[in-house]
Amino acid sequence: MERREIIAERLAQGRPVSAAMLANEFAMSPDAIRRDLRMLVAEGRCRRVYGGALPLSPASAPIAIRVEEMLDRKQALAEAAVSLIRPGEFLFLDSGSTNLALARLLPGLDLTVATNSAAIAASLANRRDLLLLLTGGVVTPEVGGCIDATSILAVQQMNVDRCFLGVCSLSEEQGISAFDAADALFKRTLIANSRSVVTMLITDKLGTRAPHRVAALDEIDTVVVEHDAPTHAEFEALERLDMSIVIASPPV
Repeated sequence: MERREIIAERLAQGRPVSAAMLANEFAMSPDAIRRDLRMLVAEGRCRRVYGGALPLSPASAPIAIRVEEMLDRKQALAEAAVSLIRPGEFLFLDSGSTNLALARLLPGLDLTVATNSAAIAASLANRRDLLLLLTGGVVTPEVGGCIDATSILAVQQMNVDRCFLGVCSLSEEQGISAFDAADALFKRTLIANSRSVVTMLITDKLGTRAPHRVAALDEIDTVVVEHDAPTHAEFEALERLDMSIVIASPPV
């Protein structure tokens, strides 16, 4: 097997790679390894970071692309998650395409809904049966929401009952991570100001990694997973933790 294919296979297994370590392993120059990694990026097989490369996660694509992908799977997750919501709660819907699917299903339960997402705010703007709060700040196009200091300050003034946290990647070893450092900081602030933290997770994100750590798995109260998640090796890590697991029905 060619060197580049060996590297690609490791990335496909969800393992990050270091250019320095690969150069030592294959007795190649770091420049040769970096060329391999650039070619794998060009082929859409990994994501480059300083010093190496990371496996692709479905969340690595810009939000404008993600909102059009796997709609039936995200709908199934949202339908399972909506049952967690209680009348009168103060919800926070973090930016993300699966949370956008949830926003479209929110019941009329006298809710207060805060969000940093432009798309989620737009989808709820005409609802008369809930109170909508937008954090404000500058919208980061890749994230699709506000993750700057203005938005963080707004969250710090909130007492959120139930936060639906957007997750870029999840693994037992690295916990929950994000591709953008500012987004990771925003999510940590959101966790700190929420009584209960829920995340909805498509199976493709299990076992993936991103460069910026958000939280350990035990900081999540509830995870909503797809119907096929129990067959994934990473699912065992979730079962060992003191968290509630909701398994969605198969997509229609």
